[in-house]
Amino acid sequence: MKNRKIEPIFRNIYKGKNVLVTGDTGFKGSLLSIWLTLLGADVVGFSNYLPSKPCSFSVCGLEKLINHIDGDIRDYDSLKKIFTKNKFDFVFHLAAQPIVNVAYLTPKDTFETNVLGTVNVLECIRKFSKNTVAIIITSDKCYKNMGWSWGYRETDHLGGWDPYSASKACAELVCQAYFKSYAEELKHGFKMATARAGNVIGGGDWAVNRIIPDCVRAWTRNKAVYVRNPQATRPWQHVLEPLSGYLWLGQKVSESNKLNGESFNFGPDYKVSESVGELIKLFSEYFGGNNKWKYLVKKEGLKESLFLKVSSDKALKFLDWYAVLTFPDSIKMTAEWYEQYYKDKNKDMLDFTIGQIEYYISKAQELKLAWAKV
Repeated sequence: MKNRKIEPIFRNIYKGKNVLVTGDTGFKGSLLSIWLTLLGADVVGFSNYLPSKPCSFSVCGLEKLINHIDGDIRDYDSLKKIFTKNKFDFVFHLAAQPIVNVAYLTPKDTFETNVLGTVNVLECIRKFSKNTVAIIITSDKCYKNMGWSWGYRETDHLGGWDPYSASKACAELVCQAYFKSYAEELKHGFKMATARAGNVIGGGDWAVNRIIPDCVRAWTRNKAVYVRNPQATRPWQHVLEPLSGYLWLGQKVSESNKLNGESFNFGPDYKVSESVGELIKLFSEYFGGNNKWKYLVKKEGLKESLFLKVSSDKALKFLDWYAVLTFPDSIKMTAEWYEQYYKDKNKDMLDFTIGQIEYYISKAQELKLAWAKV
């Protein structure tokens, strides 16, 4: 990393701090770990597998950058060992089974990972970790989807018609119980908040059943990508958007008790809600321009909501946070990352990834966002 440091954003609150990132091998977790390291944090990562081959964790060489520990979030004893050996100032819990379609096939594993895993993290914090700030990452799909065209707010009902959504709603209920029982009056010495973000895109994601990775896999082999629901509309955003929100939320919770126990949505501007079909067309323009896709007519029997938006008004009001990138900018950055990787598959993508983080920060500084002020 050539001793590159990003400062003084976040007022350098993470410098020299011990930070646990569960799910550090995942798409979000690996990029969050890189960003924390750039801020001077000592990062411990906990995960039991690589989500794909390749993945951002491996192509960015994170095994050399952080202290990664193999372990299953469902295994309380393994997690307990880490907490008894380390004093964590911050915990970012991202470990999860994140794929909707996979949840249909393996509902038991999904509930155990997403619900029991959250219980295990909070229980370890409660018993073994003092003066810790915990940011628990769930999903915008934790809301009971009523098919509204407007964005869901943090006060709307939790729920889910499918195993994945239900597991995320359950994780939020777990967090509420731990907050009310243990963290609200600070008797156990920790503070917490939950973060809910929508569909993210960005370089380094090769997960199954995600539209951008599916396109990349197909188009780099000169094949057509098959699209299940081209009319489905999602609040697409670049992965760095919610990550900046998580980091800023961690700082604000650490500085004040007012946000302890709160939940925040981190999503794009309310105008940014493009369909899967529109996403594919624009990504194709930036990624080679001569790509093919086909819309599936056959129904797979999986229920999936066509419309889903979240409101980030609360993050704007209490955190002065809002999305930086336009939809085309997000697509362009994503395409550039993959193009760089496929130019030379043996290339270490860490420096290029850091460059994109630096670019994103510069855009936030132009907008004079609170978290990016120097």
